[in-house]
Amino acid sequence: MFISLEGIEGSGKTSQIARIVQHLESMGKSCCATREPGGTAIGRQIRGILLNPDSTALDAHAELLLYVADRVQHLNQTILPQLEAGRIVVCDRYFDATLVYQGYGRGLDRTMIGSLHKLICGNRMPDLTLLLDLDPQLGLERAWQQIRRGDREGDEIRFEQEALEFHRRIRKGYLVLAAREPRRYQIVDAAQDEIGVWHQIRLILDKIFTT
Repeated sequence: MFISLEGIEGSGKTSQIARIVQHLESMGKSCCATREPGGTAIGRQIRGILLNPDSTALDAHAELLLYVADRVQHLNQTILPQLEAGRIVVCDRYFDATLVYQGYGRGLDRTMIGSLHKLICGNRMPDLTLLLDLDPQLGLERAWQQIRRGDREGDEIRFEQEALEFHRRIRKGYLVLAAREPRRYQIVDAAQDEIGVWHQIRLILDKIFTT
């Protein structure tokens, strides 16, 4: 099974990955945790460009193509081999993030973004997507608190520096996708504290893996 976690900045995706993997492994499942961008050695170099706050001159289409390049490398080097080996892949962001950030956020043509995914990535999609949803203003406040505490890498703040309206478009895009694919998407109330969010995720996982 291929599971993705999606959400705006500060939604707490990364902090839930380890819990998900530990819980699934306690159920006897073999898991692989990964992320986009940066799930491979080549991807980490691409991530350095995409999230660097000095990349202010990066064209929106160039940004899109860098995400696609990261994904095709990640898919072929990590995701597909792990799935073929019978492992559950738990990924921090995947194609949906590109569709909402570059499509709804940057205003690029969403049909074109989808066509690129079909052409280059074979239209491979997760079996389950957990959307950690919360108000963008709260998400940004949390993200900046983490950055100031040193809990997050200070050289990866390019998207945190975007205007609040940009993040509101991102959230709207995610909710549109969730409404469009209710069988794949599960919405989690990420306004709760970390433990409250985990309890919601655990209920979803237990329902899927014990029925």
